[in-house]
Amino acid sequence: MKYLVLYSSRTGNTRKVAEAIASALPAGSPCLDIGILAGVPQDLPRYDCVFMGFWVDKGTADAASQAVLREIRNPYAALFGTLGADPKSEHAAKSMANAAALLPDGKVPVSTFLCQGKVDPKLIEEMYKRFPPESLHGRNAASEARHKAASTHPDAEDLAAAAAFARKTMALAEGKE
Repeated sequence: MKYLVLYSSRTGNTRKVAEAIASALPAGSPCLDIGILAGVPQDLPRYDCVFMGFWVDKGTADAASQAVLREIRNPYAALFGTLGADPKSEHAAKSMANAAALLPDGKVPVSTFLCQGKVDPKLIEEMYKRFPPESLHGRNAASEARHKAASTHPDAEDLAAAAAFARKTMALAEGKE
């Protein structure tokens, strides 16, 4: 089977997770930044399984990733993402569901993975200016604590979990699980 890892990364979080995933795949499996590619790779159809990584923006995949997600018609798709929130939260689950819904023709991902990641400090400041203190995204103790917790991710444990996700996805795609 041929595997491809594609990703979009704003702060480097998703790139780190993508590289951890690629490290668990067969040698030579490409790991490509869609921002550098400026779109969907021409040879996308030649891969059996595409891992597509995104950063969560407003409860779904970022805009560049949305365009690629709509083009994945390969036999298997695996989605992974990074977000500033707890990856086990309701927001995280909804964000992944929204991203998966972008796949064409009712396609369902073979597997998914979410990882917490640091939030761009410029974005934090923008949110603090835009939202009142009592808002979820305003400057308050809860927001400060959430951003502080996110700032240490992805960590070694997260990257090990990403590699395990890749191995499990391969087993599923190859009918071994």
